[in-house]
Amino acid sequence: MASRAVVVVPRQQVLREGGKQKNVAAEGRQRRVLQDIGNLVTVRAEEGKLHDQKATLEKKNNNKKPTKVVESAKPTKPKDELHDQKAALEKKNNNKKPTKVVESAKPTKPKDDDIAVENNNKPVSGRKLREGTSRKNFNRTFTSSLSARSKAASGLTNKPKDKVADIDAADGDNELAVVEYIDELYSFYKLSEGETKLGDYMSLQPDINAKMRSILVDWLVEVHNKFELMPETLYLTINIVDRFLSMKVVPRRELQLVGISSMLLASKYEEIWAPEVNDFACISDNAYAKEQILAMEKAILGKLGWCLTVPTQYVFLVRYIKASVPADEKLENMVLFLAEIGLMQYSAVTVYCPSIIAASAVYAARHTLDKKPFWTETLKHHTGYSEDQLIDCAKLLVSFHSAAAKSKPKAVFKKFSSPKSGAVALHSPATILLEDKSQPLTRS
Repeated sequence: MASRAVVVVPRQQVLREGGKQKNVAAEGRQRRVLQDIGNLVTVRAEEGKLHDQKATLEKKNNNKKPTKVVESAKPTKPKDELHDQKAALEKKNNNKKPTKVVESAKPTKPKDDDIAVENNNKPVSGRKLREGTSRKNFNRTFTSSLSARSKAASGLTNKPKDKVADIDAADGDNELAVVEYIDELYSFYKLSEGETKLGDYMSLQPDINAKMRSILVDWLVEVHNKFELMPETLYLTINIVDRFLSMKVVPRRELQLVGISSMLLASKYEEIWAPEVNDFACISDNAYAKEQILAMEKAILGKLGWCLTVPTQYVFLVRYIKASVPADEKLENMVLFLAEIGLMQYSAVTVYCPSIIAASAVYAARHTLDKKPFWTETLKHHTGYSEDQLIDCAKLLVSFHSAAAKSKPKAVFKKFSSPKSGAVALHSPATILLEDKSQPLTRS
């Protein structure tokens, strides 16, 4: 198809032929303003003028058939001269394909593919939309763009949250890890720990106090180390002692007997090879006979209703240490140290439930060893606690750590000062937690 020469009829000529100047001028201004939206190039504006001229001619003529401006206008130059100009233009453009002449004057709005939305949401003419670009971005209003930019400048945009790590991915083939229902187990533990939560029972004991309890727990830690028992046995022993003391008045002379009988029960429950009754009588320097130990064991079971399956601090510690990724042996020993010195303190075990003490021990241990961030999305997901919920209990554990070296009961301090435990008790306590006494620390 041969290309046609486009000759633009001057606007003055159209006006002289009978067009109304006021209406044409008004239409020209409106068209020009619409075409200027989006920083369009002036080529569109010229086409707009051409459309206005055609509309004026159609209004002048009464024929229903539309006249084509390009065909009706007579060329001002002869055909030979136009042919020479066309040949020179093709030679200059190195035989490029000639551009198509727009014959139809119907479209007055820019097409969708003539405008591309860049990353800064500014429309740019002469570019095509990339494949896959949604019309939602194209139709975004100018107000929403300004709002998005102001939020980004002021830092109000939502920051991406840390991903929750899959801490059970490596235990998929381990049947003892019970990966299939481990989350349901810990959900049940958190629900059931409230049933065995301790209250302030020392007001019911006329012959013993909190200091005597700390001395008893310190001695039980030494017995536990002497027999080389499992960690679960120690935590269950203290749980049995506290629950029994909250139900029955115990004289001072029988307090150690309660501790021995409680460890005997916990050993039978947790250990494969539990120590014999004679072993406990011997380690107490024969202060109590075998029959007395068995009688106290029976009394404890009767008061507790034979309920020994309870979630202790150690049950939660195992899970929360695993969620403290990346975890190492030093962090594990520090968490166990803070949990055991909290186990000795009456003010900790009677105020906070086991899951909060375990989570606070992990939080305080990460502060002590400068493990940043101090609290992660993974820990928050598996513990169910935020930093604000743990800060008070964590401060309490850190204060116990600060006073451990000077306090008289030193069994826990000596245990975790040995190289076998990584000497974590000798580490400087996280006093930064104690400095801010009004506001919880924000995550780094």
